[in-house]
This record gives sequence, structure tokens and C-alpha cells, in this order.
Amino acid sequence: MSTTTEPVDAATAAPAGPAKAAGRGPWRLVWDQLWAKGSARFGLITVAVLVLAAALAGPLSELGGWSPEEFDKRSVDSYLGGTPRGDFGGIGARHWLGVEPTTGRDLFARVLHGGQVSLLIAFTATAVVVVAGTLAGIAAGYFGGRTDAVLSRLMDLTMSFPSLIFMIAMMSVAQDVNRILLITLVIGLFTWPGIARVVRGQTLSLKHREYVEAAKVGGARSWRILTREILPNVSGPVIAYTTLLIPGMIATEAALSYLGVGVRPPTSSWGQMIAESIKYYETDPTYFLIPTVFLFLAVLAFTLLGDALRDILDPRGGRS
Repeated sequence: MSTTTEPVDAATAAPAGPAKAAGRGPWRLVWDQLWAKGSARFGLITVAVLVLAAALAGPLSELGGWSPEEFDKRSVDSYLGGTPRGDFGGIGARHWLGVEPTTGRDLFARVLHGGQVSLLIAFTATAVVVVAGTLAGIAAGYFGGRTDAVLSRLMDLTMSFPSLIFMIAMMSVAQDVNRILLITLVIGLFTWPGIARVVRGQTLSLKHREYVEAAKVGGARSWRILTREILPNVSGPVIAYTTLLIPGMIATEAALSYLGVGVRPPTSSWGQMIAESIKYYETDPTYFLIPTVFLFLAVLAFTLLGDALRDILDPRGGRS
């Protein structure tokens, strides 16, 4: 007797349904397909390592023997303008990734804490965008009429703004505020319409399905239909879109910090480190390369993982 496994799409990927294939739940099927792809496996492992390193930035810095703000004047040559002693920016047993020119701060500790800030902003901003966009998209698609018209026009209006210019302006005007919180809110303000449009389109195609009509006939309230019938069945595309949002958030935070309107010292981020390293790239290219490589790996890993999840959870959307 042979058992066939149906492809996982936006409707079957959600964990709400009882459907199983080959004796396994839908999320196990998603995991098996994800792990079978080499690029997705690389992205998953890289993301796990980066997130774990950021979460354990404090203990790992102590393991390296240096805090991110601790100066080591012995590791730089004051007679050569603060150039790190040794090859490749001072990489060695004392400083595993070398040191920052002039100050001698340990790059291993600074990269870990910078990653903590960059990923925190990316994850928090993504959460704000996903929650706001999903709520707006479901409301617009399900209720239609005036609700849809108002929310759709608000999406169009928000997307018509030159977002980067407005982000820079808002970050420059607001000086004495929590920079991490401000960046999160500013990025979320201009990014939610993208996922709202995706969810609206999915909701429009779902609200006339048989199980939704049956729930209406059975007297179910709109809130119950939205949370029990609509939301679980748009979760697949939302999860895929969420993973693809994160690399954009990381890059946006890095761009704002690079332009000098992001996080400020003593708080570090990968974008801020890259901005500081520009003036040393000719004399100490290692200082420029290290945060750049970490930023590149994070964006690449999340992009590969997001592409794979989109192909698995939303195959029709991925091919359109």
C-alpha cells in the first residue's frame, strides 16, 4: 500500500487543521521540505548561530576576555596613528577578531553586541509590521466596503511616501529619545502596507470558501470566523513574508546607523561599526570587513530561509 503526500500550500501549512500526511503533522512536513533544500539548510543553520551568538553576547564576550567598551591601548601603536599591532587588524589569541583602531576595543565583543542590537531592532520592527499589517489586511479583505476603501487608501498613502527620507528626517528631529525604540517604530510605520496587501488578497480569496460560509450559517460571529477560519489559513504566507522582511529590516537599520541617524555610541550595531570603519579601510581593512561580513551573512541567511519558506508555504504566491 502506498501513501501519497499532498503539497503543502497556504491552506494546509497552518497548524489549525487536523490534516496529516504520512502520519505526520503539516509543520513536520514543512520542516522536512525545508531541511531537504541545501540553501534553506544553510540559511537555517546560519540564522540559528547568529541569533544564539547575539543572545549570548554577554557570556561570549566574557569568554573572550573583553567587554565591548573596554580599551586596550597595548594592542594599538600610538606612533602609527593608533593602528592595531599585528597582522589582520590585531587578530590573535588576545583579540580573536582584532581590535578597533585608535581605541583598541575588542571587535569580537563589539560585533556580538552590535549583532544583538541589529537583530533586536530587526525582529521587533518585523513584529510590529506583521501584527499591524495582518490586522489591517484581514479587516480590509473580510469586511470590504468602506472599511476596505479606507484601509486600502491608507496603504496607498503610506507606500507613496519616500520612506528613507522621512525616516532620516524623523530620526534627526527626535534627539532625546530611546533610539532603538524610535527606529523600531519609524521602520514599522512605513513598512506595514506590504504585508497588509498580501493578507488582504489572501483574505479575499478565503472569505467565500465553504467552511467560512458554513461558519456564518452556523451563527458564528465575525471575530470567531476571523480567528478560527481566516487567520490560520493566511498564516503560511504571513510566516514566509515575515522571514523575508527581516533581512530588509537589518539592512534598513544598518543604513540609518551608517548615515548617522541610527543608534548612537556607546550602543553599537553592525551599521554603526561599518560607518566608523570607513575612515580606516585603507590602513586597517579588517576593521571594515568583519562587521560587513556579519551583516552580509545575516541578510543572506534570512533571505535564503525566507525564499524556501515562501516556496513551501505559499507555492502559488511564490510562482506568481
